[in-house]
Amino acid sequence: MYGYDQTGNAGQHAGHAGHPGHTGHPGHGAHAGQQHYGQQAPPGYGQQQPLYPEPSPPSLAEAVRAFTTGVMTPEDFQAVFATSKVYCPRGDTPGFLALHNTQQPVIPMFTTLKELRAYAGKESKYFVITGAEVLDLLPSGYGFVLDMEGEHRIVFDAKAVEEMVDFAMRRMYG
Repeated sequence: MYGYDQTGNAGQHAGHAGHPGHTGHPGHGAHAGQQHYGQQAPPGYGQQQPLYPEPSPPSLAEAVRAFTTGVMTPEDFQAVFATSKVYCPRGDTPGFLALHNTQQPVIPMFTTLKELRAYAGKESKYFVITGAEVLDLLPSGYGFVLDMEGEHRIVFDAKAVEEMVDFAMRRMYG
């Protein structure tokens, strides 16, 4: 029973109903010889909980939407991007798949598996890495596009990627 009596026996303890000779007192009836102690409080109980919990960081998809609509700064976007999972289509060999039918070669990447599947199909192969790993592993001279088929597609050309790497290095090493 969780929180209420489903049997309609209000006032009767559901856990003890139907046990003959049980009076609910230690030393009598079915529980003879057992001592009853107050239930121990769970760890952390009684500690002051914050009035308002810390908000969770936005998902990468939410960050893309906020960044493309001008609500999020480039620095805040990059902070979210660096720690977020990025879904990358792949071929039969390891590495990024690049699109070369653009002004500069770009690598398609996606904020969610759903976005990747919309672009590449249900049976497509992919790998998952963080945005920080993208910046570390992306070949020089390549850009990337996030959510190519999405409503808030965003393209970072090779120069923008270099700036993102520089920003990440300054942030990490000062």
